[in-house]
Amino acid sequence: MKISTIQGDTVDLICWKHYGQSSGMVEQVLNANPHLAGLDPILPIGTEIDLPEISNNQQDSKATIQLWD
Repeated sequence: MKISTIQGDTVDLICWKHYGQSSGMVEQVLNANPHLAGLDPILPIGTEIDLPEISNNQQDSKATIQLWD
């Protein structure tokens, strides 16, 4: 999926909005878009970004901890 940035977008924010988390996603998006490495953290408006398909089993899953049984 390709998107264009809007004012105030960062790679972290885009990952949070699209994938629902940023941990581990930012690295994959940067690998798919090496041109982003040379830009400022707040991306220029209109920067095109390719968001790779990431399946659920590739996303980090957090274990649920039960305090009481």
